[in-house]
Amino acid sequence: MDAQDNVAQNVGLTLRNLLNSVQCVTARVRDGEPNERDGDFNLSNFWDTLSQAVKAVSQEATKVSLAFSKPPLPSQQDGEQLADSVLKSVLSLATVYYWLPKSQGVSLRRYIRDAAVQVLEGLMQLLEVILWSPLQSLTQEQLRSTGGVWSACDRFTHLPQDNKAAAVMVLTGQSGIVKDAIEELEQALSEAHGPFGDILDDEEDGEEPRGDRDTRWSERDRRAVAACQGMMKAAAACLRKTTAAVRTRGDAHAPQSVAQLDDLVDGINGISPGVDDLALCLYPPLDYNSVDSHVTKLAALLKKVLAIIGSSHICGEAELTWVQFLNGAVDHNLQKAKDLLRLDS
Repeated sequence: MDAQDNVAQNVGLTLRNLLNSVQCVTARVRDGEPNERDGDFNLSNFWDTLSQAVKAVSQEATKVSLAFSKPPLPSQQDGEQLADSVLKSVLSLATVYYWLPKSQGVSLRRYIRDAAVQVLEGLMQLLEVILWSPLQSLTQEQLRSTGGVWSACDRFTHLPQDNKAAAVMVLTGQSGIVKDAIEELEQALSEAHGPFGDILDDEEDGEEPRGDRDTRWSERDRRAVAACQGMMKAAAACLRKTTAAVRTRGDAHAPQSVAQLDDLVDGINGISPGVDDLALCLYPPLDYNSVDSHVTKLAALLKKVLAIIGSSHICGEAELTWVQFLNGAVDHNLQKAKDLLRLDS
């Protein structure tokens, strides 16, 4: 083995050890418990320090990529120093993340945790690409992986800055998903040939027509779907109203208020999956038992969320009015759906 091969082997070992260390830190960030003490915690200082830590990881990733982009390879000593510097930046990012106490909000922590994990996973991908590519050449995959780390680091500038902003971000995302589900169903209902007509129009020559009983809604189906659409629209209205209430009245400072926002987010996170599940079972052929089950589950979830809202700090007199109205709308739409689903069954 010549001297160059020996250097390559040693540097490769250093990179593999670094990769293993980053993997361990990433697992700790992903699964670790938050700091329970807030003491003199200052959220503004936390963000400043976190920003510096993220910037350091981005810079170290760039150094690693450049060091292995062209000959000669770093010496064993230089490679070890580079690896130590990278690991130091990774540990710093993890440490700062752990400074954020649970009292600042679980929702906020989730956003920061996911962003930190994305950075570390991007760094791991970069190290893997360097290890599996020729050690003295800059590949397109290495360029993409380096850019991936930069992009993940840039994501931190778009994160919510407190638990109120985190709750609004969750609500906005849920609203968009629910709106899309409602619009897709309405579009399918408006198509004369049914939602799957285009697919079934392409019959092979000589085939017997398959019929449209399982691809179109009957009149009874449409009445049942309309009642379920009412429940989906109640969910959309709940999300819109709640978003406005959190923006106007949400408090990210008092521990009790922060905890209430987290409880609200936990409930809200189930709404879009509930709407999606209901929407999917409304396409022909309808299984009325399945529709009954899903519309009942969505109604129960909405009632739970409305109860959380009604007992939280975001609910003033104006909010109480629409909370009560939506409670009635949920009951009405559920009963209407059940009556139609059970008709002649």
